[in-house]
Amino acid sequence: MTSPSSSVQEARKALGKRLADIRLAAGITKRELAKRCGWHESKASRFERGTRAPSERDLRAWCAACDAQSQAEDLISTARGIEGMYVEWRDMEASGLKLAQESVVPLWERTERFRIYSPWLIPGPVQTASYITALLTSLRDRRGTIDDVPAAVKVRVEKQQVVYGKHKFAIILEESVLRTRIGGTDVMAGQLGYLLSAMALPSISIGIIPQDADRSGLWPVEGFFLYDDELVNVELISAHLTIVQRHELAMYAKTFAELAELAVTGAAARELITAAIESLG
Repeated sequence: MTSPSSSVQEARKALGKRLADIRLAAGITKRELAKRCGWHESKASRFERGTRAPSERDLRAWCAACDAQSQAEDLISTARGIEGMYVEWRDMEASGLKLAQESVVPLWERTERFRIYSPWLIPGPVQTASYITALLTSLRDRRGTIDDVPAAVKVRVEKQQVVYGKHKFAIILEESVLRTRIGGTDVMAGQLGYLLSAMALPSISIGIIPQDADRSGLWPVEGFFLYDDELVNVELISAHLTIVQRHELAMYAKTFAELAELAVTGAAARELITAAIESLG
């Protein structure tokens, strides 16, 4: 997997190549383009190498200099997407956890196929309200966000209605997730029991990678949500990473398939969950 910074950098390089292609199609040098825009030549070079992010004004000037105004809006949209790829939690949650939860509702609603890998926690679509409350309370305390946990929990529970529609969820968990205690014994017992119930839904497939699985070929990686073949979300300690580059999406899809091969499903998965419940004592 690539790092957050390299993911953004790759996207900027791809944008820079598009700018270079537009310039070359216009038959002008970087020096001539810079002259037409009133820039130093080095500025144009940095845009093409992807080492500097162009502003909306820069992109419009570039297209005007190359007589390619029709491409400006698409370039601006692409640039905005790149800048939104890596968002620190303090920025995303500045207005509270409720708005942060609401921000992904449109993406959840339009996604038909969810592929989710979680090495640490039960993922959102199959969380109980008590488990969600414990998680968000911890986030509030750790990150010092606005105290709107009950409202945020309500939004996340409402988001879960997508499991009853046309959407399909393939979820892969590490067995250790079942034994990572969040919110105390009663909360975990309820959560694991709900996980057993969720497995019976036609829209949900749950696989669990046993702790004794041979991980020589593929060790645990960062948790991620793959939405159709459109984008991947990765939750980092400091930030929320969105990945949209096609080759990176393919890497995550391939990794998910390889993780799924390590997982057990059906009766074997239920046995692991039941054993985790019994271990709560």
